[in-house]
Amino acid sequence: MLLIRGFEQRVAALYRDGEVPGFVHLSIGQEATAVGACWPLRPVDVITSTHRGHGHCLAKGLDPLGMFAELMGKDQGTNRGRGGSMHIADPNIGIFGANGIVAAGVPIAVGAATAAQLRADGSVAVAFFGDGAPAQGAFHEALNLAAVWKVPVVFFCENNGYAEFSPAATQHAAPLERRAAGYGIEYVSVDGNDAVAVAATMQDVVLAVRAGSGPVVVEAATYRWHGHYEGDPERYRASAEVQAWEARDPLLGHEARLREAGVGEDEIKVLEASVGDELDEAVDAARLLARPAANTLTDFLVRARPERVEPPPPPSDAPEFRTMDAIRSALEVELASDDRVFVAGIDVGAGGNVFGLTRGLADQFGGRVRDTPISETAIIGLGVGAAMAGMRPVVELMYLDFLGVCFDQLLNQAAKLPFMTGGAAEMALTVRTQFGAGRSSGSQHSQSLEVLLAHIPGLSVIMPSTPADTYGLLRAAIQDPNPVVFIENRLLYGMKGPQPPEDYILPIGKSAVVRTGSDVTVVSISRMVHEALAAAELVSDEGISVEVIDLRTVAPLDIFPILDSVHKTSRLLIAHEAVVPFGIGAEIAAIVAREGFWDLDAPIERIGAAATPPPYSPDLERAWLPDRDDIAEAIRRLVAV
Repeated sequence: MLLIRGFEQRVAALYRDGEVPGFVHLSIGQEATAVGACWPLRPVDVITSTHRGHGHCLAKGLDPLGMFAELMGKDQGTNRGRGGSMHIADPNIGIFGANGIVAAGVPIAVGAATAAQLRADGSVAVAFFGDGAPAQGAFHEALNLAAVWKVPVVFFCENNGYAEFSPAATQHAAPLERRAAGYGIEYVSVDGNDAVAVAATMQDVVLAVRAGSGPVVVEAATYRWHGHYEGDPERYRASAEVQAWEARDPLLGHEARLREAGVGEDEIKVLEASVGDELDEAVDAARLLARPAANTLTDFLVRARPERVEPPPPPSDAPEFRTMDAIRSALEVELASDDRVFVAGIDVGAGGNVFGLTRGLADQFGGRVRDTPISETAIIGLGVGAAMAGMRPVVELMYLDFLGVCFDQLLNQAAKLPFMTGGAAEMALTVRTQFGAGRSSGSQHSQSLEVLLAHIPGLSVIMPSTPADTYGLLRAAIQDPNPVVFIENRLLYGMKGPQPPEDYILPIGKSAVVRTGSDVTVVSISRMVHEALAAAELVSDEGISVEVIDLRTVAPLDIFPILDSVHKTSRLLIAHEAVVPFGIGAEIAAIVAREGFWDLDAPIERIGAAATPPPYSPDLERAWLPDRDDIAEAIRRLVAV
């Protein structure tokens, strides 16, 4: 507790003096909760934290020097200057990160606990959160999933009475105890300013959770002496209230206990001095460290992929299989060959997926193919936490349209945690999902939203068009050390094609020329590749030679074959199923206009859906969605220029 208090006091001074940039949220007054909660934890146990996470990190064993350096933005900081105060982490000792998003760490802890359950290694996870977090959907989804699966996780609430500037009493219609009961989870309360009481409570709770009792909610009543952030004017609480809690200082209370136990004044003074000296030396050492060089800006964004040489395509006389068979086969091979792989999602187990793609895998692999509640945020957070724990989860988002429900876990967690931890966080996560217009599924089940994902640095986005590519790229995605969103088109599930050998794996980030030509280059992806090929056939009788490129991956974008093709054809058309404005066609057009401008003999054309939500009426949907005739007409326009 002295270490945490002294660390926070020094950070306050460093922030005041401009040596620590950004935002700082201090935990002075809450030292006993951090120490007591982490007291029974082992190095392999995991914690997730909040924006007020310095105390948790120190209590779990993080080095103060590295933390000071991180807060100062130094290259030798805990996270190489990429995380700062709100994102400090060290997965190597089970600290899966402070988090700037309220409640975001709760489902991640469930993922870490799921990894522990699958490995049966006896480890547990503790999710720290504040009293404001139960207002977040991520909190409820995570508790429900944890309760259903009985994973070894402790949900530890530091109730300091305020959700940012709002009194907790004004934020919730029901207390945490009743919320826990609603999920069938045991609830325990404790005086959060009594380190011994918190440690004793957590000793019992963690022991039971390790033994398989299921999740527990612990609520510790405590108080933060400083404002929500450093510089907070604190107009929302009375000084008398703060003074009353300061009188219950957890350090003074524990010091009194030590004196009663016979610890002498000199021993306490020596302890205080030694901690102070350690912290002062750490601050001085951190000041001398170098800042990150500008040329390291892109370091830790993605981990190096396995180098792969593209295998030859399966021969045309090979046995045929369907895209849906390719998905199941790829999952089966990866589950069989790597114990770290597991599959989770809505109805993927007993139901075998809404399209029957995973049917039978649960019988074959048991608990490694798991049905989840309908909780997209919990599902993706589960994948993030399990991946950080060294697993290779394949989690299913039933429809790409549901991306908005769980976007934070992809945008702010999966994509950013490897970078924000200076490369320390593992993230071998595969998110399988599907889309596809043309069957009157309406505006919320037909969208092509790949560009939202491709815009996020750190995410890879794959959209295969053939059964063989689906098999080879899904296996590559599962083996990849980076987060990958694998987007299937449901209208291709029944498509047949030559079956490759079992060891067939394709490199991620490589496009394919699927038809050679000399007059026009057409670039497409997923189902629209087949429409582009059909359009090329339509115009071939008119003497127009079309080269068709299948991107296969949206991010990373393989631009060089496109530039080479445009150098040959001098004309470019990009066709995709997404709406035209701000789509991937715009990005490709911008790059080619810059890098291949002198090769172009005509304006770049883009074909895509109209800029409206997908309509329900079949007639309107046909007008909305581009097809081979639209592509063929665009090709004719280009050649006529």
